[in-house]
Amino acid sequence: MRPIIFSKMDFSHSSLFGYIEDLQELTIIERPVRRSLKTPEEIERLTVDEELSDIERAVYLLSSGQDIQGTSVVANLPVLMRQNPAETLRRVLPKIREVLHVAGVEMQLTAAVSFLTVLQEELVSVHTYSHSFLHIILQNLEHRDAGVSNAWLETLLAVIEALPKETVRHEILNPLVSKAQLSQTLQSRLVSCKIMGKVANKFEAHIIKREVLPLVKSLCRDVEYEVRTCMCRQLEHVARGIGTELTKTVVLPELVELARDEGSSVRLAAFETLVNLLDMFDADDRSQTVLPLVKSFCEKSFKADESILVSLSFHLGKLCNGLYGIFTPEQHLRFLEFYKKLSTLGLQQENGRNDNQLHLQTLEQEKKYISVRKNCAYNFPAMIVFVDPKNFHLELYSIFFCLCHDPEVPVRYTMAISFFEVAKLLNSDVYTIHKELVTLLQDESLEVLDALVGHLPEILELMTNGGENNGSESKLLSIPDLIPALTTAEQRAAASLKWRTHEKLLQKYACLPHIISSDQIYYRFLHRMLTIILTNNVLPVQKAAARTLCVYLRYNRKQEQRHEVIQKLIEQLGQGKSYWNRLRFLDTCEFIIELFSKSFFCKYFFLPVLELTHDPVANVRMKLCCLLPKVKSTLKIPTDKHLLQQLELCIRKLLCQEKDKDVLTIVKRTVLELDRMEISVDAEQLEKEKQKNEGRSTNINDKMFEKKRRDSKTSSVLAKSINLSISGSSSGTSAGKEEKKSKLVRSQSFSTQVLHPKYSNIDKCPNKSSATGYTSSVPGMGKSYMLSFSDDSFRTHSAGNSGNAAFPSSCSRNLFNSADQKNNGNKESQSRKMSIKNRKSNS
Repeated sequence: MRPIIFSKMDFSHSSLFGYIEDLQELTIIERPVRRSLKTPEEIERLTVDEELSDIERAVYLLSSGQDIQGTSVVANLPVLMRQNPAETLRRVLPKIREVLHVAGVEMQLTAAVSFLTVLQEELVSVHTYSHSFLHIILQNLEHRDAGVSNAWLETLLAVIEALPKETVRHEILNPLVSKAQLSQTLQSRLVSCKIMGKVANKFEAHIIKREVLPLVKSLCRDVEYEVRTCMCRQLEHVARGIGTELTKTVVLPELVELARDEGSSVRLAAFETLVNLLDMFDADDRSQTVLPLVKSFCEKSFKADESILVSLSFHLGKLCNGLYGIFTPEQHLRFLEFYKKLSTLGLQQENGRNDNQLHLQTLEQEKKYISVRKNCAYNFPAMIVFVDPKNFHLELYSIFFCLCHDPEVPVRYTMAISFFEVAKLLNSDVYTIHKELVTLLQDESLEVLDALVGHLPEILELMTNGGENNGSESKLLSIPDLIPALTTAEQRAAASLKWRTHEKLLQKYACLPHIISSDQIYYRFLHRMLTIILTNNVLPVQKAAARTLCVYLRYNRKQEQRHEVIQKLIEQLGQGKSYWNRLRFLDTCEFIIELFSKSFFCKYFFLPVLELTHDPVANVRMKLCCLLPKVKSTLKIPTDKHLLQQLELCIRKLLCQEKDKDVLTIVKRTVLELDRMEISVDAEQLEKEKQKNEGRSTNINDKMFEKKRRDSKTSSVLAKSINLSISGSSSGTSAGKEEKKSKLVRSQSFSTQVLHPKYSNIDKCPNKSSATGYTSSVPGMGKSYMLSFSDDSFRTHSAGNSGNAAFPSSCSRNLFNSADQKNNGNKESQSRKMSIKNRKSNS
């Protein structure tokens, strides 16, 4: 249809006629849409009473509904079986059995899948299933539609594995005798062949020999080549079931006869079955029976249909290694040359004729030749084993080169997948395929690159270590094209729309610190990762680049380069103008916590992360809150007490100042999670602080002891002077009052020093983790720490850490008052005694 352009309208006769045609085409397109609309009568017929139960509704729709409604009920059968198995088996399943006799293809296919689901999910017992479902499956096996018949057959084959032997024997195997006869339809005999292969693994060898093998021989000699081909492919399962002896005497003769069949598909099936059964034949059978058949098959393959070449090229590796022990040197060389010929099939001129003399190949032939070369690439590791890895360079390198440079993508893709296996087999000779690695890294197809990157770390490791035992220069660094190839591959992946390939590539590039030097990574890859984080629009790609950058930073030992990268991460990501960059900074910090030590994160990234508490974008604050538990896990007590205080302050601000309800919800959830966390303890630092505190307390005790000693001396001197200077009771009384006042002052001053007024209301602070703080027990310390958000001056402190007891001010005041009263009473009695003595002396 021509596009209608309204910007330049031409109302001439021809142009107007063209517009009318376009409008007519548009109306034709709309007609199916109008026809798909339902009329009111159709809607009425499709309407079902809502008050009906699920079982009643299912029965009603199967009885009087339309086909689409019946198909819906059949598809919903597993659900009904889960809800009400008894009623479903009693009422719904019989209706389904009736409907399937006249049902269309869609309902038949749906029923086959539903029946299989009921079996796989074990919604009923095996006995119930065989009684209720098996007969319905057997009735529909010979449906006139081949697709429906195959669907029911797949269900039956799965059921045979679960059914008991007696049920299989009576319900399936016994009726099979009549259905395998020539008088039955072709479809019936084909179904019988597949059932034979499945049943052969169900019974003992003597039962198979007596009841199954006669039917197998009959079907192998069927007049229809489709039946012979089908039965030939089932002979592998039959052989596995009857064992080695019966395979040699019964199955092998049948395979030899089928390998000489007039039908090419029968011969192909016989060849593939022989290859798959090589491990069941002894050396005599391989050399005398199998090898001549294989040689004949290979010689005739180029003259026959190309489809035989496709199968032969696919099985050639398994065939060569299976017959390796019986090959003569001449036969060994012949099969190797045959493989080489297949590897370049369709690429070289044949019989010396030029391009003009060659017949034009059809597209179908080209596809088959591509498939042959692809199969040769698939079998390349097996062929290395066949020729011995030591002979790789002489025998197979030229073929390896051709397959890696094949003009078709599927061939190069298969070589990229097999490259790791090839490198492992070559071991110390891996240096011989360095150039092909660079070639595949620079391949124009991203599919090839994606296939190669899957095992790129292992390949590069083999390249680095595999050639160390060689005298030649086989180090990875001797390949100057490797690093440009790696950078080019990343740039091509970044320029494409296949972001998954780009993500995968960046993840695998994390192996480079083990392969190339730190400087090469710094100048060629590290800054590229930072650029990807800043400029790429795909989140998985950015995260992959961030993690790989952290790996590079982890293995970089130059402090200047490290500090430069850290500074760029903080400035360009953590403090970036785009909120998207700040989110990526938090992702990067998460990778740093995973890859680096706790002290490294606390030193460089702890505070920059907490600064995002004030971020204007709610999504950034939300992501920060989700990261806080991991951030707290990096702290150690008592080394990081100041960082812990900063974390507490940030959470307090979020609780008090956050206005976004979603962020606030996550903050509260995070606080609960932080409350349950235990802070790790730096035992060494804790011991140092403990010793330091003990030394400090010892000095304080020494000073107090010295002070008490001086006070005691002073008090004794004062007492003597008082006794000598007092001359009367009035003077003694006034001295006692003055001393009482001084002691009261000292008592009050001491009581104020016991508990600072700043903490006098500590008992009044609510102990709620969701509002003001949270407690955290530190393992190994046996003490509980109160981490409070109510005051900045609250620090991590423990009960019983000090050796001095602290009393409330009222208690200390009462204590000193009682002491003063005692002292005053003693002094008054002394003054009375002195006054009496003076009176006596006067008298």
